[in-house]
Formats: sequence, C-alpha cells, structure tokens
Amino acid sequence: MSEKTLRNRVDDLNTMIQQGQIMDAMNEFYADEVVMSENDGDATVGLEANLAREKDFVDNTQWHGLELKDVVVDGETAMVRWWMDFTNAHYGQRLAFTQVAFQRWQGGKIIEERFYYSPTPVQE
Repeated sequence: MSEKTLRNRVDDLNTMIQQGQIMDAMNEFYADEVVMSENDGDATVGLEANLAREKDFVDNTQWHGLELKDVVVDGETAMVRWWMDFTNAHYGQRLAFTQVAFQRWQGGKIIEERFYYSPTPVQE
C-alpha cells in the first residue's frame, strides 16, 4: 500500500474516531490478529478481545474534548497525536492529556497499535 493510500486510511480512521464511531472504526480498520497495548502494559491480542476492551472504555466514558494534533505516515507505520479530555467511570476522575498512537499497518489494516500517554487529572 502506498503512503498516500495509507494516509487516506489513517485519515478515515481518525475522522470516525472524531465522530464517535470508535467501534465501527475498529471493525473497519483493525486486523483480526491485531495486538494492542498501552504504554508498557501487557498486550491484548486479537480483534475480539480488543473490541470487548474498547467497548468497556467507550460505554463508560463521557467526552469533554478531543483534538487531532498530528499525523505522520512512513511506509507501513503511522503515528497519531491526540489531545483528549474525558471522564471514565472506571477511573473516577476527569483526565486530560496528550496521547500518541503508534500503528503498524498491513494490507490496509492495523496489526499493532501501542498508545503512549501520561494521564493528568483535571482540577475543576
């Protein structure tokens, strides 16, 4: 896949995320064998397991802000920098921080994604 085509796929994924279509985006853009992890945490393997993990996050999150900051595509690799502000029932407090998603793509689908972030509580 050319970088231009991959950039289009990354842009389409980011648009769906911004529109709150996270679960649909996962079904469209993530490979069945996807491996996802956060910071240096243990990986979640397979689309089904990652869909369940993400659904739990989505169902328990109230968004206050989400902004796409940067996108870099090089070969079959993409990095996306987001600023996000949300409250999640599991975490118990409002958080705002920058997150970088490192993605490895193959055949138009993400096969590996790792998120890097350091959540910061919002002082309300």
